[in-house]
Amino acid sequence: MSDDDRDEFGEWPLKRLMTEVVGTGKKSAEDMSREQATEAFRRILADEPDPTTLGAFWLANRWKHNDAEELAAFTDVMCERVEYAEPDADPVDCGANYDGKGETAILGVGAGVVAAAAGTPVVVHSGDRVPTQKQDAYKHVLDELGVRTELDPGESADMVDETGFGFYYQPAFNPAIHALHDRRDQMGVRTFVNTVETLANPARADVHLGSFYHLAFAKKVTDTFERSETHDLGRVIMFQGMEGYDDIRPGYTKVAEWDEGEFTDYEIETPNYGMDFESEDLEVDDVAADSATIAEEVVAGERDDQFADAVALNAAFRIYARE
Repeated sequence: MSDDDRDEFGEWPLKRLMTEVVGTGKKSAEDMSREQATEAFRRILADEPDPTTLGAFWLANRWKHNDAEELAAFTDVMCERVEYAEPDADPVDCGANYDGKGETAILGVGAGVVAAAAGTPVVVHSGDRVPTQKQDAYKHVLDELGVRTELDPGESADMVDETGFGFYYQPAFNPAIHALHDRRDQMGVRTFVNTVETLANPARADVHLGSFYHLAFAKKVTDTFERSETHDLGRVIMFQGMEGYDDIRPGYTKVAEWDEGEFTDYEIETPNYGMDFESEDLEVDDVAADSATIAEEVVAGERDDQFADAVALNAAFRIYARE
């Protein structure tokens, strides 16, 4: 390591972290300290590691599983480069997986508009065909509706204040993460970047709504927010989402709630709230186009079916998240 490299970043290039910390094997690999994780992600965002070392580092972290301290460090490094734009409104931040959905309708546009109409402002954010799935996300539903999505952050904040529902576009508010697109695409598997990009919170909301596959991951995300030096959230609501998205899965659903440092979890049975059908009943042929049609028709009062029920319950959770 050269003196210039040490002066710019520190003592821990990714290759050394691989050799001594995260890449030493399934049983002997260790978690990075906050300082090590901070340096690692700063190097990555500066495009310093060679592609082989970067790929090995991402894969080693996937096998090891990052703890909340590492994720908080990655999140704070990312947030140093995020262009924030705060609306005057006090919205719920909806951080759905950026790599999208492939089978079921995206309900968050309709649910967000319904919540906004009821007085709860909502912010959503996504990229455009993000690896690894590169499926449909918020952007593509809004594109189908004819809503302009390639906004700078200031325009996104104005959209929240003017309509109650705002979209933030990742390449505009988080260009450093967007610049990793090609490297991530070559990996073929999800990395910790897929997790932290959903935590950017570009509107600086103090309420976050997200989803998880397993309850332990929800606890890790709330711990990440708590340890982050950038975010100052008061409330986080997460639930088992369809396809990992921020749409509630029909049936027996686990919910995690973090409120001013207190973590609780509980179950809801969606039939008790009018959502009495299976996940398969929310499948569509064309996710972006059909989701746009569903959102438009539900908001216009032209549907009274399972999609209307699902949008209503998801809107209710956004309202509940904002209290």
